[in-house]
Amino acid sequence: MPIHPEFPYPLYLVISKNDCKELNWLKVAEEAILGGVDIIQLREKDISYQDYLAKSIALKKLTDKYQIPLIINDSASISNEIDCWGVHVGLSDVQPIEIASQYGHKMHIGWSLEYLNQLNNEQIVATHHLGVSPIFKTPTKTNTVTPWGIQGIENLKEKTQKPLIAIGGMNRTNAKESFNAGANSIAVVSAICGSTDPRKEAQILKELLK
Repeated sequence: MPIHPEFPYPLYLVISKNDCKELNWLKVAEEAILGGVDIIQLREKDISYQDYLAKSIALKKLTDKYQIPLIINDSASISNEIDCWGVHVGLSDVQPIEIASQYGHKMHIGWSLEYLNQLNNEQIVATHHLGVSPIFKTPTKTNTVTPWGIQGIENLKEKTQKPLIAIGGMNRTNAKESFNAGANSIAVVSAICGSTDPRKEAQILKELLK
């Protein structure tokens, strides 16, 4: 799959402390970067704003060190406060148009695509890239609808020019197929966060996307 000029980040890590069972979550992030991860999204649920901000600051120091873009899940205010590359929101969060109206062009806005008719929604105008969710069923995200599957990626590629980030059950067994089907980026959670060797796992995944 050719690299999308607006999203040249084929390997995308979504990380949280709870998903990193074996190692310290910041260590996992650093090892993943060293293994080839191109962009990172911090996704924390059920923690206070101050705790989320503190984790975001800690991760931003690391991503700045390696010049890796950082995306904050759900919180445009945190993304703005610490000058992150982007924010990612779902259908139940503050929506892209409101974020754009408040922050202008300060951050790239990712939006979770769960239904095909979202492509006709007014929010798409303020959206920079789409998190196609889920491609396959996954234990890390249980509140989603019917999986898109490989055919879903192919279908979406014909209907939108927006960069597509495939997320949901992505790992070394299906990353290449999803990439070849039209995904511009493969977002992984458990495949790296749950690994005892995140650097090696990232290397394997990155090699598959060449």
